This record gives sequence, structure tokens and C-alpha cells, in this order.
Amino acid sequence: MTTPWLLLSDGATPTEDIYFYASVAPAWRSAGVSVTRRPVKGWAGMKALPMRRRWFGANVLICRSLLPSWTRWLERHRHRFGRIVYLIDDDLRAAAEDPDLPTGYRERMAGLAAQQPRWLKLADEVITCAPALADRMRRLHRNVSVLTPPMLASLPSLEHFDQPPAAETPWRIGFHGTRAHLADLAWLGPALKAMQSQRCDTRLEIMLGQHTPADLSTLPRTVTPAPLPWASFRRYQRECRMHIGLAPLRPTPFNMAKSFIKFFDITAMGGVGLYSDREPYRAIVRHGENGFLLEDDPLAWRDALQWLLDNPEQAARMASSATATARRMGDTRLTEAFWSARIS
Repeated sequence: MTTPWLLLSDGATPTEDIYFYASVAPAWRSAGVSVTRRPVKGWAGMKALPMRRRWFGANVLICRSLLPSWTRWLERHRHRFGRIVYLIDDDLRAAAEDPDLPTGYRERMAGLAAQQPRWLKLADEVITCAPALADRMRRLHRNVSVLTPPMLASLPSLEHFDQPPAAETPWRIGFHGTRAHLADLAWLGPALKAMQSQRCDTRLEIMLGQHTPADLSTLPRTVTPAPLPWASFRRYQRECRMHIGLAPLRPTPFNMAKSFIKFFDITAMGGVGLYSDREPYRAIVRHGENGFLLEDDPLAWRDALQWLLDNPEQAARMASSATATARRMGDTRLTEAFWSARIS
């Protein structure tokens, strides 16, 4: 009989879904493996307390963090469980020490970093999202593996490239990073200001709502919708079409531990991506073929934007090549194969 799996959910739903619950768990269930996601916060977590003993014998997945009360419970009953896996997709300590990140975020990451040694001690294996993060975690744990992200979204058609950019049919340029990447966006500001001031055939979308830098939110033909909850963002990806996506990434310890998930986010909306010329993007982007890898110079980013707008047929071919890359490197069957070795 296959050992059941229990995902103790501390609220990191996007990470849980991408690397396990929406990519692997459905196939496991079809194969007869029991997989349960149990929220541990709030009222849902309180309701789970009386049934905790029912889970003795299960394999356990901890994703990013776990409430102290549940950590203590696992520590007390560690011998009653099978394999425990710790899944992490950020360098928590690097986030806590990055002065360019929002203060509240840094404080939250510092609190998690202080607790992380307890989760590492519980774990038989640590799974990370990128080689750089794995290298750092190997200083803290003997058994670390790399699982690059799969692509959960369906691949789009590219009819939105049929109309060349024009004032009446502007091309959509999008930045859909979180507040953790505000400094990356601010660095890119001069390129975006030049683009929106010099052309009339572009529409810029920055999904940061009230957190959008003021000098960017007031640019012509610029919209700043509020960030969406995870489920809503996934629906948005299915419905929205972008021509060009922006993924600047400054060379900070926090950024260097990231995965290339933004490649899939941009491709899911049908866009050609502009990426910083460093890892993690060098692992998936072929410059000039399925995206652009660009140096740390706003002028280079402005020139790349101009080139795509001035060469719509080549831009469409690059978008098509990006979908082919996503189909190959984001295939959930690769994720299933990774986890299959951990079924017991």
C-alpha cells in the first residue's frame, strides 16, 4: 500500500500549487495515492487539531514555513511519520538582509529565517527551485535537490500578434512582478519613461496597484491594476494577452536564488520576454530566439523594446519559440517524474 502524503499548508499556495499540489497531486490521485492539503492557519487550522493523530504514518510536505505550534507537534511526533520533505523557493535570510525590499517583507522573512533550522532538522530532504538556492541550502542540509518549476498554465495562441503596433491597436507591455521586485522595476524606469513618451503605440501595464512608483504610474497609456490573489491571477493569465513582458533582475543575493518562473508567466500570456542577462534566465532564454537577455543598462532595454515594436513579425516568431521552450521545459511530466522517486 502506498504511503499517503500530507501537505501542511502555511499559506504559500502559489509555491504549493506550482511545485506539487496542482502539478503532481492530480496524477498521484489518479494512480491511487492519497494526497491531502491541510491548512494550518486560522479557523481551518483550529478545526484540524482534533484530527492530527489520523495522519500518523503519512509522508509530510512543508512548504516554505510552518506555524510554531505545528512545528512543535511535528518535532514531538517525528517518529510517527514517514518521509518529511521541506520545499523552499526563496533564500529567506537573503530576503531579510536586502535593504531594497519592503520593510514589512524583510521583517517577515527574518522571522521565517529564524525558524528555518527547525524545519531543516525535521526534513529528510530539501527541495529547491534553482541551482543557486540549492548550493546555499547544502551548507545547511545534507540532502538537497533541485526541482525547476513546471508550467501550469495552458499555452496560448498568438493571434494578438496579427495586428502590428499602432495607436489604435497598441501593443501591451507588462510587468507582473511582486512588491519584492519594486527596486528592479525602479531601475528600469528610464527605459519605460522613454518608451511611453516617445511612442503612441504601446500600453504599459504594471500590476502593483498603489505600490507602483509615482513617476511610472503617471506615464501616458499606463495602467496599474492591483495585484491579484493567486487563483484570480491564474484566470487572468488565461484571459490576458501581452506582447512583451518585463523581467528585470538586479544581481542581489535574494534575486540570484530565484527560479525562471517569470519566463512561464510571460509566455502564458503570449509575450516575448526581456530578461536580465544572468541566472536563472540564462538557463532557459536563448538570446534573440525565445527572448532577450539584456545587460544592466536601461538604454539596452529601451533599444530591445524599440526593436520588437519595429519588427513585429520577428517578435511573433520569438513568442512562438518561447511557447515551444515552455512546452518542453515546463512539461508537468518532468515534475511528476521527479516526485515519483519519492512515492513510497
